[in-house]
Amino acid sequence: MSDRNDKIGFIGMGMMGGGMAANLLKADFEMVAYDIDPAKNERFAGLGATIANGPAGVAQAASTVICIVETSAQVRDVVLGDGGILDGAQEGDTFICSATVDPIMVKELHDLLAEKGIKMLDAPVSGGVPRAESGDLSIICGGDADVVEACRPYFDAMSAKVFHMGGIGQGLAMKLCNNMITQVTRVVIAEAMALGAKAGLNPQEMFDVISVSTGNSATFQAAAPRMLSGDFSPGGTVDISYKDQELETEFAKALGVPMFMAAASQQVYQMGRAAGLNKNDGSSLVTLYEEMTGVKVGSRD
Repeated sequence: MSDRNDKIGFIGMGMMGGGMAANLLKADFEMVAYDIDPAKNERFAGLGATIANGPAGVAQAASTVICIVETSAQVRDVVLGDGGILDGAQEGDTFICSATVDPIMVKELHDLLAEKGIKMLDAPVSGGVPRAESGDLSIICGGDADVVEACRPYFDAMSAKVFHMGGIGQGLAMKLCNNMITQVTRVVIAEAMALGAKAGLNPQEMFDVISVSTGNSATFQAAAPRMLSGDFSPGGTVDISYKDQELETEFAKALGVPMFMAAASQQVYQMGRAAGLNKNDGSSLVTLYEEMTGVKVGSRD
């Protein structure tokens, strides 16, 4: 029987984590996993993972644990809560936080874990669900370089690019900057598409023109086709984007940096949540502008 140093632990097999964990299994890593959703545990048991009874059980069975949950509070609970990582981990183990959460909180967790001799990286991911499933994510790391290198075999199984941005928390700082651009841009796209439709432009022709013009971007290519088709199935939800923008603005406040655009666009996401779009893809925000302007973007009902 292999010992715990040969196993990877994984906590949180949701939209992003599910693809990441599946790719680790495809790369023949022996995995011990846990999710609060029994259906996800059942799925991964079928894929070959051993299912633990909670975070402590994962940490008891594997010397390196990856966690990708949704909120800062959930990460704290995974690590410090009753039955958390600290109840199962040993000196010399490694905890990898791949959730998009508060960089300042992560630094505090790092210090608490270091007192127990446990190493930590923040390693948020970028690329969305399709790239999580294909193994082509970007992984953006903060922490000691030797720990990043020790974890590289796991990262390589899940990603196309690994970036080391500096000390603990710097991976998350970079991720929040990237997410801010995406989230603000998505709102601008919704406004522009509604403006053009109100002016009598054909939204499909708008897409064709912008796709070869200076307004084009990866975010435009991801969001505009959904706005035209009405496919708002979750890629990244309105709730998650709102949560991320709260992280961005709070982090900026702590650093004394003004955040006009992130703060303004966050209110559009809040409008979406108030309108019941919580679990829809962020491109669904276009429906708010359709309602306000009395036009439709695209030919959908």
